[in-house]
Amino acid sequence: MREIDRRSKYDRRVFLKGAATAVPVVAVAASAGVTISDAWADEGTTLAPSVLKTLVKVARDIYPHDFLVDSYYITAIKPWDDRAAKDPAVKAMIEGGVSRLDQDANDRHKTVYAEVPWETDRVALLQGIEHTEFFKTIRGDLVVSLYNQKELWPKFGYEGSSAEHGGYIKRGFADIDWLPKA
Repeated sequence: MREIDRRSKYDRRVFLKGAATAVPVVAVAASAGVTISDAWADEGTTLAPSVLKTLVKVARDIYPHDFLVDSYYITAIKPWDDRAAKDPAVKAMIEGGVSRLDQDANDRHKTVYAEVPWETDRVALLQGIEHTEFFKTIRGDLVVSLYNQKELWPKFGYEGSSAEHGGYIKRGFADIDWLPKA
């Protein structure tokens, strides 16, 4: 059985050092008019930054995990820019899907999809297009591109492959630490 050390590995001093260095960086970026959450979208070569930002919001709404930061969703979405560059049909599908989402959001909420403030309203918009090729393709790809990021595995309690360690019979088969002891 594995032992889990639930004690925090950080203390107040480490937190304060990190906070003291982060505040000036954020202040400089904000004064320059650059937001950290938007800078990655400008790196896209084929898809417009607004399309990429909408795809990240779609990804977060399809697979919502409040404990995950946007960088994991961005990592899952970025390959679509390369696919759109290689295949005009993929580019048309993505741009058409985002355009339809924005149009539906504009009809109902007078704003684009990415700026609809409530998640339940955005999910209702997604339910309106769940039969489309765009939605099915993005949702199907996200299962792999989001959850196959090794940095995420510990956040979900997945320890990775056990084949190279003798399989689950020798490593983790009987580890049930989430059930109360009888």
